[in-house]
Amino acid sequence: MKEEDQRKVTDLVIELVRRLLSQQNPRNPTPNSPHLSQSLRYALRILSSRLTPYMSPDADAIAESIKRRLATQGNSSDALTFADLYTKFASKNGPGSVNNKWAVLYLLKIISEDRKTARNGMNSSVLLPNFGLNDDEMGYNLRVLNGKENREKGWKNGVLLVSKDPENLREISFREFGNLVKEENEVTEEVLVRDVLYACQGIDGKYVKFDSNLDGYALLDSVKVPRATLIIVSKLCELGWLFKKVKGYILESMDCFLAEDVGTVGHAFCAALQDELSEYYKLLAVLEAQSMNPIPLVSENASSGNYLSLRRLLVWFAEPMVKMRLMAVLVDKCKVLRGGAMAGAIHLHAQHGDSLVHDFMRRLLRRVCSPLFEMVRSWVLEGELEDIFSEFFIVGQPVKAESLWREGYRLHSGMLPLFISQSLAQRVLRTGKSINFLRVCCDDRGWADAATEAAAAVGMTTRRGGLGYGETDALESLVMEAAKRIDKHLLDVIYKRYKFKEHCLAIKRYLLLGQGDFVQYLMDIVGPELSEPANTISSFKLAGLLESAIRSSNAQYDDSDILDRLRVKMMPHGTGDRGWDVFSLEYDARVPLDTVFTKSVMTRYLRIFNFLWKLRRVEHALIGAWKTMKPNCITSHAFTKLQRAVKLQLLSTLRRCQVLWDEMNHFFANLQYYIMFEVLEVSWSNFSNEMEVA
Repeated sequence: MKEEDQRKVTDLVIELVRRLLSQQNPRNPTPNSPHLSQSLRYALRILSSRLTPYMSPDADAIAESIKRRLATQGNSSDALTFADLYTKFASKNGPGSVNNKWAVLYLLKIISEDRKTARNGMNSSVLLPNFGLNDDEMGYNLRVLNGKENREKGWKNGVLLVSKDPENLREISFREFGNLVKEENEVTEEVLVRDVLYACQGIDGKYVKFDSNLDGYALLDSVKVPRATLIIVSKLCELGWLFKKVKGYILESMDCFLAEDVGTVGHAFCAALQDELSEYYKLLAVLEAQSMNPIPLVSENASSGNYLSLRRLLVWFAEPMVKMRLMAVLVDKCKVLRGGAMAGAIHLHAQHGDSLVHDFMRRLLRRVCSPLFEMVRSWVLEGELEDIFSEFFIVGQPVKAESLWREGYRLHSGMLPLFISQSLAQRVLRTGKSINFLRVCCDDRGWADAATEAAAAVGMTTRRGGLGYGETDALESLVMEAAKRIDKHLLDVIYKRYKFKEHCLAIKRYLLLGQGDFVQYLMDIVGPELSEPANTISSFKLAGLLESAIRSSNAQYDDSDILDRLRVKMMPHGTGDRGWDVFSLEYDARVPLDTVFTKSVMTRYLRIFNFLWKLRRVEHALIGAWKTMKPNCITSHAFTKLQRAVKLQLLSTLRRCQVLWDEMNHFFANLQYYIMFEVLEVSWSNFSNEMEVA
């Protein structure tokens, strides 16, 4: 404050005290009056106090509080008077009125409580905290007042003493406060600040060291400091304990760099933590520089100085403390996790309402999930499973080509992160599996163009780094486009290049006996051979008969690749088995068709063929019996030579045989019709429709 302004303030205070006292005592108080001295002391005490409101600035609320206190003390009339005065006071607005009415009421309330506390003999510094003035200093202040009186009565130079050093009283108080602080503290605050900074870096200081019993940094018991200082040091040292835990996890993980327990996601997590610690180191470097400056005592210019105290350190470390706590929690959570499970656990902590925590977790997750999203991109667009440490939610295992689609790859639900849904994971699995099927089983490379088109359709490239955490919609769009185009290419290859529909039709015609002329001719020519014992039949001879049946029927016009796959198979036989019991046909479904027509599927087709073949054999036997029973010239000549009684008995027997044959033929015709048309044809029609839809 300038010297002239300070002189005006001092003059105004003295004049205000004199006028207030003159209203109570009409006689003008003399400068040496004890009452004037006491009042001036109290006025200076009020002006030098630091009033800190403990309630919100609401004039109506504090007025209601004052009125309620007066009423509870039995001063109902005073309460009513105060209410009336406050109504008039609050209604005055405009020029000349008080704007900050709440502050006036609060000041009067505090003064009232302070006077009441003083009368009860209690320490009133709680309400009006300031630095007390001793008698010598108060005497000097009275001399200032005497100087003013002398000036009014002809005395001179009284005010000049105040104008030369307007803050002399405050400086004296500050010096006393500094001496008091030095007496209560064995260690200066500058030393404690440096030790706390060491502790926050995981290093023991001179007075702040790591206590294994407490599992944290603490001030030595032999050091005498106020309880408030001890609490602040304990709060700040928590950051050192958190730092030590995070740093220890990083060092432990880096020592096991190639271990399967860490993996690429774990390494990315450690790298993200190290980046955050690097920012933390930068802050510590700035604070180290500030800690070299001495901490000034309480003064008007203290707040603007570039120094570092324990309280300022609390403010500086507020945000790093939140981040370090989060990192420590994540370290504890992720110690036993890896891969997608680790990413999912970290993702759970990102669901937070605090913007600071949310932004920090998103930044951390982008680094952590980078390897995982790269695995997804590589699998969906290239079919490559780049998972050295078994961190991906898709697991591959070595199998034969015919089992690649069903057994080669599967989902590992334990490694599926929460931000990828189960349906999306299934689509990712199928897309990469389709690429591997095309590459391994179909010897096709056209999928690469389809993958490039899918990436271009969603505005991405096939290069690395195109996906990241928080881009789940982009990931889903990429997977959908890739799945649609690669599945379409796969169907084109299977239908056009490998003629899947033609092979299905061939199985229906030959194994399900849909080619009638071929089946009838085959049964006619192999019938005599199959009537022999099974152990005497040559499979090579039956293969020749099969070739003859093909050439003698419309089957000869089928594709040669289809006819080459049709073969004779002799099932295991025992003693007494005939050729009819062990004969069957098989269809060789080679790669990649054996993925659909697996061994188990072809075994079912074999059972169906044996059932239909036996039905055809019964039909063939019935036809042979009818041929035997049919009258001809030889049987007619022998029949005329028989006696009448024998003729009648023979005719009756033949009639019964004919009726029985008709019933058997009718039953098998209907059974065969039901199986061939009501079962097989309907199933084939449904299967054909489903293929068209696909």
